[in-house]
Amino acid sequence: MRDIVKRFPGVVALGGVSLHLNRGEVLALMGENGAGKSTLMKVLGGAYLPDDGQIFVDGNPVALNSIKDAKRLGIALIHQELMLAPNLSIAGNIFLGNEKFCWGPLKKLDRGAMNNIARKLLARVGLNLSPSTSVSTLTAGQMQMVEIAKALSASARIIIMDEPTSSLTAGESRQLFQIIRQLKTEGIGIIYISHRMEEVLDLADRITVLRDGKYVGDIEAAGATHDRIVSMMVGREFTHRFPEKSPTPSTEEVLIVRDLLVPGSPFGVSFSARRGEVLGFAGLVGAGRTELMQVIFGVTPALGGSMSLLSQPFVARHTRDAIRRGVYLAPEDRKRHGLVLPMTVAQNTSLPDVSHYASGGRLDRKREDYIAEQQVIRLRIKTPGIHQKVVNLSGGNQQKVVLGKWLAMQPKILILDEPTRGIDVGAKAEIYRQVAELAATGITILMVSSDMEEIIGMSDRVVVMHERAIKGVLLRNELSQERIASLMTGRKIA
Repeated sequence: MRDIVKRFPGVVALGGVSLHLNRGEVLALMGENGAGKSTLMKVLGGAYLPDDGQIFVDGNPVALNSIKDAKRLGIALIHQELMLAPNLSIAGNIFLGNEKFCWGPLKKLDRGAMNNIARKLLARVGLNLSPSTSVSTLTAGQMQMVEIAKALSASARIIIMDEPTSSLTAGESRQLFQIIRQLKTEGIGIIYISHRMEEVLDLADRITVLRDGKYVGDIEAAGATHDRIVSMMVGREFTHRFPEKSPTPSTEEVLIVRDLLVPGSPFGVSFSARRGEVLGFAGLVGAGRTELMQVIFGVTPALGGSMSLLSQPFVARHTRDAIRRGVYLAPEDRKRHGLVLPMTVAQNTSLPDVSHYASGGRLDRKREDYIAEQQVIRLRIKTPGIHQKVVNLSGGNQQKVVLGKWLAMQPKILILDEPTRGIDVGAKAEIYRQVAELAATGITILMVSSDMEEIIGMSDRVVVMHERAIKGVLLRNELSQERIASLMTGRKIA
């Protein structure tokens, strides 16, 4: 790809970006949210037409005017949000749009032929399932393998993977890495987009870095380090990943949870959170952390137990109950549960408290705009303006909009469920800084994270869960990966 330019209204997404990929190579494409990675890949995948620049395959100039053109050349794009039809079988998804038909006037589907080919493709990606299995029953990791099998069914020579491990368990990620290494040996080129530095350093043969829609440079794997990559991404030396921890928080208990019975759990959960504290929640996938936070926020009613907030009984039968008491949740899936994507930054900011923006029975747009502008400045949200639709913002800036709408309502307790999932190191640093500043003002933070470094770097104390029960609470001076991992897997600390 040579000197690719792509413009959208009010923004130049790509300003003359170049990239090359060799046969049998894993090329990591890195950059902050909004750097242009996904846009560049959508140009290569035929989803976007470039405004300028050239694309060459095997040294020959090509025109990618559609996704069909890209597929015809063996280019497959696997999106971060997997594009599978849950109501179809595995084979039905693999051949969707490229079905096999029996000979005859009725054009009847040749299910036998499709199942036979699908079976071979599934074996190739290490998925031991029947091709007739419904996709709706698969795990995220299995769906990822089906996407790869689908790409291979079209004889893909270039496979683009956009944040492929964002929803995978550690075991599923390891299986994916084995498949990627196998595809390399078959001469297939992989373009791998990820914010997880350890994955990139482990998998990539070469790293291409973008910043603000421009090409910054390439790094060979042998010379790649965490700090070097990050400094290229953000354009400055990056020395402190986490803010300095404040002095020990107040001992005043703001939230007290006693024997809270979360649906699906046989155990009551008990803990307390203090004023100005970042209380981390660690655990493996399925440990019950998200379910616990949803009960506290009133998404799901508790089946038993009690809570108190600032020494007063706190019952959250509905999210409205929690919001009225100043308890807010920034959910794990910000796109589905935290934002209304077709609405603007200003509209999303006012939405949870819209009655307070009313004047004479009408929405006070000036007040809405003023509050939204304050949050954009406070959180350093990168947007052309407060009337920009949230769907057009990068993941990190979308997360800041979620934070902004709650900060505008002066929270007492802010629950952050996987607050930095799918966002880059620069945006992570901004989120960390904001969390530390909020805690310093006396806001209590409950932070769920699967990132061990994040939990240790940000938390004052850590609640560790295993199989929907609390296995222990570690103080700041007790935090270590070994101690947390032991409790996460159900073992006692020696």
